[in-house]
Amino acid sequence: MDHLDFRPSLIYRIFTLLIILIGLLPAAAGEGPEPADVAFVAACDGTEQRYVLIEPAAPPIDALVALHGHGSDRWQFAADGRDECRAARDFARDRGMLFVSPDYRAKTSWMGPKAEADLVQIITELKAARGLRRVFLCGGSMGGTSALTFAALHPESIDGVAAMNGSTNLLEYEGFQDAIAASFGGPKSEIPDEYKKRSAEYWPERLTMPVGLTTGGRDDVVPPQSALRLADVLKKIGRPPLSIHRPDGGHSTTYDDARAILEFMVRQTDGKEQSVPSKP
Repeated sequence: MDHLDFRPSLIYRIFTLLIILIGLLPAAAGEGPEPADVAFVAACDGTEQRYVLIEPAAPPIDALVALHGHGSDRWQFAADGRDECRAARDFARDRGMLFVSPDYRAKTSWMGPKAEADLVQIITELKAARGLRRVFLCGGSMGGTSALTFAALHPESIDGVAAMNGSTNLLEYEGFQDAIAASFGGPKSEIPDEYKKRSAEYWPERLTMPVGLTTGGRDDVVPPQSALRLADVLKKIGRPPLSIHRPDGGHSTTYDDARAILEFMVRQTDGKEQSVPSKP
């Protein structure tokens, strides 16, 4: 029996390697690390607040903050299978971004003063701890409205904003008035200046970052007119957004349209950085 060779044959070694690779496939094909539920103490009132983090494969230099819709919380964009949420997660993963999904005073957030203060705190602390270069903001419905509100209030903190099916005029908007009044500190009849302050349509000059918008002509939850007007004004002042309007669309955004406005805001920012001459 000394003629038999017990050393692994080439075929055997290839077979073994394939088994190992197949065993690794689930980890490689998954969505990456599990979301982390992060608690923090809000500086504005001392309460415990939360946001979800999804880490990229490599240390991030950019972050995407995603704002949920009315009646939801931080887990909507972090885990929901709807197109807008999947598109945002996939975009952040493909771009190697830190994905951040805050409660911002869920479930009736509407970017009132406390929600605004929480988001300022989250962004400031993450930038300091992670050395982030850029922060991009997106959201759907109430989150789309809130993303535009925050971008207009804090343009120095945001490098691009993508709003899906959101309103830009809270003085005009008639939906969810009880929730908005609770968030803003009163009804629009009593504190109209607060509603105007949080309406991006009144402050187009503050939207100095790339803006992406999606709207639906048959959206009866958040009608598209104010977002379309804002898009028109931004064009007139030399800051054309990517505005995708679907005349037959309702209160939702397709995966492809969501990806398009997300890609737009980053590509535009990349182009601006490349066009700036390097310092001597």
